[in-house]
Amino acid sequence: MDHPELHWNFAPGVLLSIALFAGIYVWRFRQARREAGGRGAGWPQALAFSGCILLLLIASVSPVDGLGHDYLFSAHMVQHILLGDLAPLLLLLSLSRVIMRPATRRLHRIEKKLGRFAHPATFIVAWLALVYFWHIPVMYDAALENPVLHGLEHATFFTAGTLLWWPLIQPVPMRRKLEGMQGLLYIFAAKATLGVLGLYLTWSKSTAFDHYETVPRIWDLSAVGDQNVGGAIMMLEQALVLFGVFTLLFVRMLSQSEEAEQRRERLEDAATPV
Repeated sequence: MDHPELHWNFAPGVLLSIALFAGIYVWRFRQARREAGGRGAGWPQALAFSGCILLLLIASVSPVDGLGHDYLFSAHMVQHILLGDLAPLLLLLSLSRVIMRPATRRLHRIEKKLGRFAHPATFIVAWLALVYFWHIPVMYDAALENPVLHGLEHATFFTAGTLLWWPLIQPVPMRRKLEGMQGLLYIFAAKATLGVLGLYLTWSKSTAFDHYETVPRIWDLSAVGDQNVGGAIMMLEQALVLFGVFTLLFVRMLSQSEEAEQRRERLEDAATPV
């Protein structure tokens, strides 16, 4: 078989879930605009959320969904990257203290109850546990065979991605802040530990998931070759995101350092007798 039969996924459950998600955000965004004008609920947040919804539609409604389910592990990997990494990142960037204000006290209570476990390391462990759990071959194959389990898998990936990015972005400030080099070390530790899975998939000599031994082969890709491509896509995306985050965090560090220096100079000038 040379070419796949592509189709869009207009399953009511998928469309209603995304519509409800978008509706809740728009409702809260409009409330925040009334409360504080454009402060914390302006075009940057709206643009980020629009990007999040677009990625969710590409992953769940476009032919990427069917291509990953019916033919290619590599396409399924693209779907998981969109759902579990990029869409959650854009979601958290679309939030602000003003938008999150109704949930702030509740989240602070949860953080207090977690105690010492309300630590960025806990978020990395939870993220890795969820991602690796669904890459256990028996769970991965079961999700592909069962629509309900498949939906749960996708929801779990989105939740895991939100957990990963939360300590770095903190739309509701945590008591444990990532300052200076800590943000760089946090995201590096996360991406490096997931990289182990990417390396395995990229250089594996046998298929890890039985489902892709049974699907039609397209584009002259063997099951193993397809798995290697999927691993390479995973490694490339992780590297690009890591580089992008490193760059932004480094620029932010320089900006904060410059602001602190200017503040110190102003205080010294004010204390100097005329």
